[in-house]
This record gives sequence, structure tokens and C-alpha cells, in this order.
Amino acid sequence: MPSLAARVAAVGGSPVRDILAVTERPEVVNFAGGLPAPELFDTEGIAAAYRDVFAELPGRALQYATTEGDPALRSALAARHTVRGLPTAADGLLVTTGSQQALSLLATALLEPGDTVLVEEPCYLAALQTFGFAGARIVAVPGDGDGVDPDALAELVVRERPKLFYTVPTFQNPTGRTLPAARRAAVASVAARHGVWIVEDDPYGELRFEGERVPWIATYPGAEDRTVLLGSLSKVMAPGMRLGWLRAPAALRRACAVAKQAADLHTPTVNQLAAARYLADRDLDAHVARVAVVYRERRDAMLAGLPDALPRGSTWSRPEGGMFLWVRLPEPYDTTALLPRVVEHDVAYVPGAPFHAGAPDRGTLRLCFVTQTPEEIGEGLRRLAKGLAGQPPGRG
Repeated sequence: MPSLAARVAAVGGSPVRDILAVTERPEVVNFAGGLPAPELFDTEGIAAAYRDVFAELPGRALQYATTEGDPALRSALAARHTVRGLPTAADGLLVTTGSQQALSLLATALLEPGDTVLVEEPCYLAALQTFGFAGARIVAVPGDGDGVDPDALAELVVRERPKLFYTVPTFQNPTGRTLPAARRAAVASVAARHGVWIVEDDPYGELRFEGERVPWIATYPGAEDRTVLLGSLSKVMAPGMRLGWLRAPAALRRACAVAKQAADLHTPTVNQLAAARYLADRDLDAHVARVAVVYRERRDAMLAGLPDALPRGSTWSRPEGGMFLWVRLPEPYDTTALLPRVVEHDVAYVPGAPFHAGAPDRGTLRLCFVTQTPEEIGEGLRRLAKGLAGQPPGRG
């Protein structure tokens, strides 16, 4: 039989998905997934939106639609951007089947095999997969607990001549960190001076528990015509609806629409209509505020339990929102080698190594704190402590 494409073997699967497959047993406390808490979904509000759509627009809901997306949904999303300081017209958005598809469309529209892409270190894992499938050469930009170093970014832009720089600047996956305003301005300046695209991915930004909101990079001088902003309803409404979008300059947006036509023609009509109805009839911001209160309690429960769960010398992040925190264990712990032993205690995390485009930090791991109750988090951390006890596997 003809062989598979080389890119499939080169990129491989998602370690997160592989771990989730192993830990589907209900007794496992799973800190590995990036799943919103299902008990907090506005099930009744979403169901009512679908009922209204089918009662009033059944033929349209079940029919093909335009590639760009439902006008009412785009108008509602554009209004949300405008209120948050980024004036946006409905025609400035392309609705996608989750923001992950937006990444894939951008890779199709922008990247040739061998092109260079700059990413944060560590980086959202599925972005590394997407750029790898496009045949890109992925280069990590150094940073620290506040995010990417703009001076290092400028040096790499000059040296590597990348097509784009990809970032999750707010409550980043996997670290939970947020890029400060001064660095956002500096990143925008780098893009303006050197002509590189910024892909600003913002799936978690509305899930803020404390502190002040930091404006999108797209709002800073110099970034207006070279930033693609990605958004999603997955973390604030429901991931099963698979609704995301991208905001981009017209030429790039049209190129992404052509790529989408070749991928799936359009995002499911009924889901778009239901989301538009929900945004018209319900207060999404109030719902998100209620979710954020619960998520903050769960974050605090995890932060309170980490000192007793982790080996002496461990460090971890304290995110102001989002879904994740980032842990670094001391030498010689290797979180990949440790994971099978930890899973035997019915708890799971994601090792940090796969999130690195450069040399992996094998002592790191990601924990998701939003899916379990505080009591379940406490039990999971007790199990984690047992799994980490004893002689640690060394780093290879």
C-alpha cells in the first residue's frame, strides 16, 4: 500500500490526548486535560437557544451557509471586541470550527514548507502540531515568568526572518502567565519595524479572577495591520459547539476563507445560529463572571495544596485567571518518566517536555485546576504526593 505522508510520522500525536485516553477511568483525578467544568455550562440557556432556532428558523439551521459565518454571530462577536477597545466590524471576522481551525487555516494561508515560525517557550502544544504539519521550522523565543522577552524576539526576527510569531499572551497554555502591557507594546513595535505577523491566540482571556485586564496586542500602535487575533467560545460557553473566529486584515482573512472552503465549507449553521441567539438573549459576561468565581476557588485550592504535594525545591506559577498552572520539580525529577508511577495512584498531569520547541525542561508539568471541585483537587494532590514520593527517576 502507498505510504502515509512524511508529515504524519514527523509530527505524531498529542501527548495530552494520549494521556486522556489512558486516564478515562472515573476514579482518576485528571489534572491533565484542558477541559472546562461541565457542571458550570449554562445548559438551560444553550438548550433554549437551540430550541428557539429550530422553532423559528428550522430550514436555515439545517442548511448550508456562507463560509465567512452567520452575520448575526459575527456582529455580536464584533461588538464584544469593540467594547473591549478593539473597534471591529462584522465583516472583519471569519467564523471557524473552533479556534484550533483558525490556526490551521493561517498555517495554510501563510506558510510554505521550510518557513520559520517563532513561538513562545513553552508553547501551546496543538500550535506546535499545526506548524509542524505545515512543514514549518519552529524556533522558540526565550522568556521568563512574565512571558516572551521582546529583545530576544527582535534578535530572532532579524536573524531568522520568520513568517509569524505565535503567542498566547493572556493566561497562557501551559504556564498560566500573562504578558505585561509594556512587553505587549514592545512586541507590537518589533512587528511594526520588521514586518512579521503576530498571531495572538486568546481562548482564556475572559476567565480573569483578579487583577486588571491587559489590552490585546492588536490594540497597540504598530500592530494594527499585522496582528491576527483568535477567539473562541469553547472556554466561556461550551467546547462541544466548536465555535471560534479570527480577526485579520482583509487580504489574509480572504485567504483563510478560501482555505476554509477546502476544509469544511463552513462551520455548522445550527451552532452559529444558536450562539447568536444566546448572545442576543442571555448575558454571557454575567455567566463568565459566575464561572470565574468557581474557577478562582479551585485555583486557590490547588495553590494551597501544592506545598505538601510537591518535593522540596519545587516552584509553580500563580495565574490570575485561565485554567492552568505550571510546575517545575527540582533535579533530578523527570516528569515524563514519573507519569506511569503517578497514574498508578489514580491521578494524572501533563509532562512539560512536549510543550517545548527547543530543548525540553524535563522537570516541568502542567496542571489544570478547573475541572475538579476543591475537595477532589485536595484528594488528587494527596495522590500526587504519593506518586512523587520515593526515589525520583533521573533525567535522561
